[in-house]
Amino acid sequence: MRVPFFFVSFVEVGFDEVRDKGNSTSAAGGRIDTRHQQMNHALLATLKLVKHHTGIVVPVYLPSDEKHDAGAALLRDTVRAFADLIDDPGFVCLSVDGTENGMETAQQLGDSLGVSVVGEAENRGKLQGMIGGTRELLGKKDIKYLAVVDQDGDHFANELPNFVRAAEHILSQTGSKRVLVNGGRTSRHRPMGFLRGELEEFADRVLLEMLRYRAAAKGTPLDLRFAGTTEEFPDFHSGYKLYNRRTAEEVFGQDPDLCGCARDAGYRHGCEAVAVVQSLESGAIFGQVMRSTFNRQPVSTFESLDIVELVSDKMIWPARRLEIPATFIRQWMLNCMPGLSLQTLLPQGAGTLGEIFRRVMEELDPDGSHRLPADEFSLFV
Repeated sequence: MRVPFFFVSFVEVGFDEVRDKGNSTSAAGGRIDTRHQQMNHALLATLKLVKHHTGIVVPVYLPSDEKHDAGAALLRDTVRAFADLIDDPGFVCLSVDGTENGMETAQQLGDSLGVSVVGEAENRGKLQGMIGGTRELLGKKDIKYLAVVDQDGDHFANELPNFVRAAEHILSQTGSKRVLVNGGRTSRHRPMGFLRGELEEFADRVLLEMLRYRAAAKGTPLDLRFAGTTEEFPDFHSGYKLYNRRTAEEVFGQDPDLCGCARDAGYRHGCEAVAVVQSLESGAIFGQVMRSTFNRQPVSTFESLDIVELVSDKMIWPARRLEIPATFIRQWMLNCMPGLSLQTLLPQGAGTLGEIFRRVMEELDPDGSHRLPADEFSLFV
């Protein structure tokens, strides 16, 4: 049997069957041998979980435009890479968001590789693909973990074992029954460009404040001890995520409450915020592993979206879902803006932030002030 090669970081894994906290610092040679054996055992256990008990959902959106052929080629590469990881190709599910947007290509891959294919007639957004594919794979009783990955090749199959290994570590250390492992990008700006990277940082920072507020209101501290050691805030809007089965059932088992927002807010623009918020509201522990990313995205639909709606919806839906007062959202946006390098791009950067600020406040506080205070800023750097 061919075993694929993986870049798996050797971290403290904490699996019950390999954990040994009783080792003393004496007899260093024996301790190193024991640790090596533990690490090796944990790695083999992880590869077994990936191969036999992990499902992969690939939301598919391939409109008939000038990028169709390039997108289809990247989809084929993505599907082959993940299908090669696991024993049953049916554990890979292509979930087509609108049958006119890639169903033919998905069915061809289903016929040639044996992967599962589902789809909805109407295009609603990535969240619909996430829901449809997850529900399909939850019907397979052997699946313990479910990963959701993008079709564009930027979520690398060889890094999936790190997600599973981190999930096992978190469950073992905490005794929790639910976990979400997020793939944190080594850079937001490099793959997405300066503007989008800055705006995702803005949305991530505000979402973190919302989650802290919600946790405090519920009387349960926000647990971020597994969210990484190098980042100031998690990469919440990264699309590479892993859920254990119970979390996936909670998050995708029923349609999300749109909380009075337009459908695009949850299904198209804020789908990653929905995934994070619903997971944490279900009691999942949040973890993050760093993942690779291309220096530039091969394809993107970013330019076809309204940037103000895209970013503001990432804040509006979670604010309503988590019942955050508008005054807090307003202050958090004002707190986060000065730290963004986008502010130095004049006048476009400040103008874009001002438009996002106004739309968020118009939605959350229709009768309040929607003006961005132009003269309220720090005097010194």
